[in-house]
Amino acid sequence: MSQVPEQLDIGLVDRLRQVVAGQVATEPELRALADLAGGWARTTRGRLQAAEGRLTALNANPASPLSEIAAEVRRVDGLSRELGEIHELIEGLERRTRELRTAWLKHHAESRSPFDQKP
Repeated sequence: MSQVPEQLDIGLVDRLRQVVAGQVATEPELRALADLAGGWARTTRGRLQAAEGRLTALNANPASPLSEIAAEVRRVDGLSRELGEIHELIEGLERRTRELRTAWLKHHAESRSPFDQKP
């Protein structure tokens, strides 16, 4: 099994942003991007929950070093922002996917079949 990266692959982020901004993507690519973004969201959510748990434990112990608490607060903050960006990209990808699918359906509905009889 492959190691889960600490942060999302920059190439994936760039491609998500491009598609959300209006670049064309194929149906298989849209599905792959959605799967990868969803996996990243689940991983980040798990990492955030773990960091929040560590922060809760540190906070419950009066002997916890302030530096450890501060590091965990920074980690929670960073993961929260990362998760917010993921959700924005996923929502944008879903919108863009609907647009592309609608355009494809419209194009095919307006195209005459070579089997249609001429009027």
